[in-house]
Parts: sequence; C-alpha cells; structure tokens
Amino acid sequence: MRRPVESKLRPVIQVEDRACRRIISLISPALDQLRENPQVGREEVPGLLERLAEVPDPRDPRGVRHRLAVVLALTACAVLAGATSLLAVGELIADAPEYVLEQVGADLDPLLPRRVLPAETTVRRLLARIDGDALDLAVGNWLADRRPKATGLRGLAVDGKSLRGTAKAKGRKIHLLAALEHATSLVLAQLDVGEKTNEITCFQPLLDTVADLAGTVVTSDAMHTQREHADYLLARGAHYIVIVKGNQKKLRRQLKSLPWKDIPLQGRTQGIGHGRSEIRRIKVATVNSLLFPGARQAVQIKRRRTDRKTGRTTVMTVCAVTSLTAEQVTAAQLAELVRDHWKIEALHHVRDTTFAEDASQLRTGNAPRAMATWRNLAIGALRTAGVKNIAASLRRNARDPRRPLALLGLG
Repeated sequence: MRRPVESKLRPVIQVEDRACRRIISLISPALDQLRENPQVGREEVPGLLERLAEVPDPRDPRGVRHRLAVVLALTACAVLAGATSLLAVGELIADAPEYVLEQVGADLDPLLPRRVLPAETTVRRLLARIDGDALDLAVGNWLADRRPKATGLRGLAVDGKSLRGTAKAKGRKIHLLAALEHATSLVLAQLDVGEKTNEITCFQPLLDTVADLAGTVVTSDAMHTQREHADYLLARGAHYIVIVKGNQKKLRRQLKSLPWKDIPLQGRTQGIGHGRSEIRRIKVATVNSLLFPGARQAVQIKRRRTDRKTGRTTVMTVCAVTSLTAEQVTAAQLAELVRDHWKIEALHHVRDTTFAEDASQLRTGNAPRAMATWRNLAIGALRTAGVKNIAASLRRNARDPRRPLALLGLG
C-alpha cells in the first residue's frame, strides 16, 4: 500500500522543488543588488529625540516625572527661540502650547487631562549633572547626519573658546575645544578642556569622536602644530594645514630660509570686511625635506590690511606647511582653506553677541557647557536651513513655537 502513495506524492514534491528553485532564482539578483548598493534598504537617519535618548540620565530613576530626551528637546527649542539663560528657558517651556509638548513626547498627567511640564528648577538641576561629552556627541552626530554631501576638499577647523562669564562668577574656568566643518559651519565635536590641562592634550580625543576623517583637511592655529597631531591625522587618512610659529623653531627657520623671492606668486585675493580691506598673496613650494611628519608643501601668505577709518596699513607674513601635494590641491584652494579656518571664530562671535555667552554667569556643574552645546545646535540647525541672519531668525522663531520644532525635525 505504501508504494502507490509514494508514487502519488513524488510529482507533488518535484513541483514544490521547482517552485523553490524559481523563488531562489528571483531572490538572488535582488540580494546581489543590495550587496552592490549598501545604501538600498538602509535604516532611516536617527531623529533628535533618538539621539538625545543616547545620553545617559544622571538622575535616580525613582520619582522621575520627565523623560530626559523630553527635557533636553524642550531646552533646545527654547534656545532656538532666543533663550539666552536658564530663566528664559524655563519661561518659554512654561508657555509651551499643547502641540509642542505632544511633538517632543511629553507624558500625560495621570490625574489631569494635560501633559506634564518640567519646571525651571528641573531643567537647571538636570543640565548641571548631565554628561557633557555624551550630550556633545549626540548633538554632533545629529548635525553630521544632516549636513549636505561635501564636494571637493572637506575642511575641518579645530579651535578653542573660553566661557568668560563663568570665570567672572568665580566658577570653574571652562574652556571648550571644538571641531567645525568649513563648508557648513556645523560643530561636529566639542570637548571640555580641563583646568589642569590644555588644548594640545585634547586634540586627539576630540577628533576621535568624528566618525570619518579620511580625506578631510584639518586646519588649526600654531598651538596645534605638533608632531604627534600630524602622525595621528596621517594614521587616520586625513590631511593637515598648520601655521608655523615659534613653537617649532627649526621648522620655522627652515621655512624662512627658502628662496621665496624666486618663487612666483600663485594667487592674489582681495576682500572687504570688519572695517578693513585686505589683500592676500600666496606662494607655495614643494619641499620634500621639511622637518615635520608628512609635510609635502611649504606655504607663505602675505596679508596687507588697511583700516578703512584710520587708513593705517599693516603687512603680516604667515608661514604654514601641509601634507597635501601639488597634485591634490591648488594654491587657490590652500588659500581658501586657510581663510575658512576663521569660520570657527565667526561661530564664537555669534555665540557671544547673539546669545550673550560671555555675559552669562551660569556656573553650576556642567550647565554652562550644556548651554554652549545648545547654542551650537541652534546655529547649526539654522545654517542647515540656509539662514544667514541668526538674530533675526531667533526673533522669528519666538513668534511661532512651530518653527523651532520644524528646524529640529520634530514637527
């Protein structure tokens, strides 16, 4: 009796095998396409709330009424609406309408039909205890995810800034080292330089938090013209342009001894701004024996500045070295990279004038650093949206609570 049954089942099994092989033949090309194009099917970029959820909560979980990401998101919205102090942050949160609380994920009150608002004291205590490194990492990653795709050489400026108001209030002296992308003016990383150290020791830890440095040109002032920094950047596949001054005496003497008079002028630009006119001339020479790791070209830039009010003219000569070869970069591109380094000073100027950072005497715990991080986020979100006038945009945001939500991708 078994043989007839097996004979009846055999054709069915063969049909199923053919169907399986057919399905596999259809799936295989799709899998090959995914392997060739890893971007296909990639997960969506994390939003701000997801990034803020990565920050560890410093509070005891017992009795917590407001989720950490909610408080941080409301603070970010308040700074985007022009808040320059924690008092102003608390007032803007207290006036937040229901739809803002809903968009940031605020919890409903278990007793009343409304959402729970964090008080100013809650925000103040939380920012004082927040992990500043984790917060900067979350904000930096969120900004990096939304920057436009770079074309050409990507510049990254490294420079520090002291929060002077904290020192005036007899608090801990806070000095922050930041990395800003030239093209977008976005702060991709920030680190607190401790009182008992300096920027030099924080250079590598700062750039360790930047995901991909390969092909990036890192610019810095003379303080960071250090051999260890050059070795680190080259090991990560990055390039550098560093200014040479007295801290590298042998290299400086070598650059001064080059026959600059015999080297032809390779670029000349002229600009007007900050109450002065400036003419910049650049000469570049390929030198294979420079006394600095990986250095391939020597650069001389002469700046002739004329004060438009007094008529006084000053001439300054700046020497630099770079790991970029003549095949990788032109003299005009080198001049632009050196000039664009000062975009990080423009960021500091906006934080001081528009957000009154140096006037703030907030000094409790990590709150001063956290507020600096929110200012970086606000400026970065506005720059990404194409805003030119930061102050005018902050006033505009204050008139409509929906605008900060839209800029942060929350509404």
